[in-house]
Amino acid sequence: MNEYVIMTDNCADLPESYYKEHGIACNYLNYTLNGKTYEHEEFLPEKEYYRLLREGSLPTTSQATPLQVRSHMEPLLKAGKDILCLAFSSGLSGTYSSCVTAAEELKEQYPGRKIIVIDTLCASLGQGLLVHYAVMRKEAGEDIGAVAYWVETHKLNLVHLFTVDDLFHLHRGGRVSKTTAVVGSMLNIKPVLHVDNEGHLINIGKARGRKKSLLELVRLMEEQIGSYRDSIDTIFISHGDCLEDAEFVRDKVMEKFPVKNCLINYVGSVIGTHSGPGTLALFFLGDVR
Repeated sequence: MNEYVIMTDNCADLPESYYKEHGIACNYLNYTLNGKTYEHEEFLPEKEYYRLLREGSLPTTSQATPLQVRSHMEPLLKAGKDILCLAFSSGLSGTYSSCVTAAEELKEQYPGRKIIVIDTLCASLGQGLLVHYAVMRKEAGEDIGAVAYWVETHKLNLVHLFTVDDLFHLHRGGRVSKTTAVVGSMLNIKPVLHVDNEGHLINIGKARGRKKSLLELVRLMEEQIGSYRDSIDTIFISHGDCLEDAEFVRDKVMEKFPVKNCLINYVGSVIGTHSGPGTLALFFLGDVR
C-alpha cells in the first residue's frame, strides 16, 4: 500500500492542531476585510474577526485557485505520496473545481501517483467530521481506495443543521430576501437551515427566539439520525463566537444520544463571512440529510 495524505481546505473549520496532529494537508481560502486581504499566516484570531463583523465590517471571500491547490499538492507528489482530497461543497464554492483542475494537470506530470478528489457536498465542521471519519479509517490501516469509497458512499449521511442569529448576513449572501431579514429581525424569528444533497444551503424552518431555535436543532436530529441512533458516538458543533450556545446544544444532545465525543470549534472566517456572528451548527451521521 502506497503512502497517502488526506487533504482538505479550511472550510472544514477543524482546529489547526487537528491538521498537524493527523498530518492533514490544507488548502487555505483567503478573505478580504476592510480593504486588506488576509492569507493563512495572518488570519485574525476568531474573537477579533467576529468583533469586527459585529461592528459592521463586511468581508468578502474567494475560492482556492488551481495554482494555489497545485502548490499544496505537488510537494506531496514529489515526496512519493498519493493524495485523497476532500473538498468544500461544489454547491457553495468553486474550490472543488479548482482541485479537480490542479489534479488533472499534476496527473500528467506524475503518472505514477494517485490523486483522488471528492466533492464532499459538506461545509464547516460537517466537512470536518467527514474528514475526521476518513482520518480514523486511514489510521486504522485502510488504503486510499477503501477510504475514498467510504467517503463517497457516506457523505450524504453527514447531516448539517444550523441556525443564525442575524438574518442580514444571510441576506447579503442571497439566502433570504431583504423583507424576510427585516421582518424576521423585528419578530425575533430565527431560521433553521441545512445543507442539501446537492451541497446547497437551504432554509427548512424557523423558530421564534434563540433558545427555541437551538432546541429545534436537537429535535431535528431525533428525526434524521435514524439507524445511527444507537451507534453514534461523535458529533461536531461549530459556532460564530457563541460558545455557551454550543455547549448548551452539546449537553442537550448528550442527554438523548450515546455521544461520547464532541468537538466544538469556531465557524471559520470563510464561512463565517456569510453566516455571521451567532451562527450555531450541529453535525452528525444520520439516515437522511
